Amino acid sequence: MGIFSRKPQVIQAQEAPQIMADSFYGYNNYFPALVSRQQALGVPAIKRCRDLIAGTLASVPLEYYKKSTGEKIAAPRWVEQPSKHQPLFETLYFTLDSLLMYGQAFWQITEVYAEDGRMARANWVANTKVGFITDPATNFVTQYNIDGKPVPMTGLGSLITFQKDEGILGIGARTIQSALDVQRAAAIAAATPMNSGIIKNSGADLPPSEITALLAAWKRSRTNNATAYLTSTLNYEPTSFSPKDMMYNEAIQNLATECARLCSVDPYYVSASQNTTMTYANVQDERKQMVALTLQPYASAIEARLSMDDISTAGHYVKFNLDDTFLRTEPMERLLVLEKMLALGLITTEQAMEMESLSPNGNGE
Repeated sequence: MGIFSRKPQVIQAQEAPQIMADSFYGYNNYFPALVSRQQALGVPAIKRCRDLIAGTLASVPLEYYKKSTGEKIAAPRWVEQPSKHQPLFETLYFTLDSLLMYGQAFWQITEVYAEDGRMARANWVANTKVGFITDPATNFVTQYNIDGKPVPMTGLGSLITFQKDEGILGIGARTIQSALDVQRAAAIAAATPMNSGIIKNSGADLPPSEITALLAAWKRSRTNNATAYLTSTLNYEPTSFSPKDMMYNEAIQNLATECARLCSVDPYYVSASQNTTMTYANVQDERKQMVALTLQPYASAIEARLSMDDISTAGHYVKFNLDDTFLRTEPMERLLVLEKMLALGLITTEQAMEMESLSPNGNGE
């Protein structure tokens, strides 16, 4: 039987390469959050960047290859569905969300293969549930905990760690908080369109009860009608700037750009760029740039970890198929390339059909 046709079994933890992480990535343990994940997603530009990164890459299929030939081969079941309880898209989506927010992500192994103890199934675990203990001398993790309870360091129940950087909640807290503050100020201004100010009385002083009634009537009139009447002895003087004077729109737009930079996303994708002239040709170029500068670090973090010998069998690796999905060109362009490769004898007709997911009988099966 082939190695991937075997039946996974739930067994006790076995010896496997120990997964360790530098304590620098211990966000929960060492870096108290100035802003939470939920607060960060309350900034539209941050949510847009998260949706672009996680939504785009999670929709790209993972595939299994031989290192020696680069040939795609039948993959173990966890490549197509790591978790028994959710589709691959959701597992990858939240893994990528964690990498963006915290700079690290965790899967917990729930099933292993009896033959070698390698992962057969795993579930994504929220970063807020994970803690750890490190060796003071080396800063390596000696114990992981989930909800305060120790978990094995290898085999069944242990954690697989994906690591990228410090995460935007750590390095971008000030930018995110500024965006939240401006949004809050703009919301207050929108809810209270009347500028604050004072009513000066040049006549006889009024008793407190009449002052209260006057201010209430003034606020009510301004709120409902935006027009109010004052007697000749009363004069209104505004003491605050209008929303236009405060330039909330400009501040929100500027911070949207900063948030896009924080996430390594082109401001165009969060509508923060002035360049709105896009054609098919430069959209394709933009996609290539997005893969190279934005998506590839996340893809590499996941590919490299899943390709390690404690998960993939020796001589095999995992890779996102970005070329045939997100970067796929128009059919006519692909046909011209295939035609030239066939003419030069670089590929056979069968290989060309396989590249286009066609079969000799023409039904694509």
